Amino acid sequence: MTHPTGPSNVYIRKLARTLWKTKRPIWRDVSKRLMAPQKNRVEVNLAKLERLTQQGETIVVPGKILANGTLEKSLTIACKAISKSAREKIAASKSKLITIEELLEKNPTGTGVRIII
Repeated sequence: MTHPTGPSNVYIRKLARTLWKTKRPIWRDVSKRLMAPQKNRVEVNLAKLERLTQQGETIVVPGKILANGTLEKSLTIACKAISKSAREKIAASKSKLITIEELLEKNPTGTGVRIII
């Protein structure tokens, strides 16, 4: 019987460890979701972001953002991965796309940040 080993990507392991060490509930939740098996990883479409968010909000997606739908709102988005066409649509909506590490440095307490899954 084998036991789970977590992601083999060293970058993701290091990021998850850094998030866990903050001891903040929001970052620990993101860390758990990043360490989940590949089949359980989050995939979020732009239509879902448009539906669930408000103008000027800061969100984190512990998975991949896909380009289905449109995004009209200006958001600050941190994610693990993003498709090329989703990146173009986000740039067209004047939203700011950053990495999860940049968001952690900018907001170590995680106040005002929402996790979208």
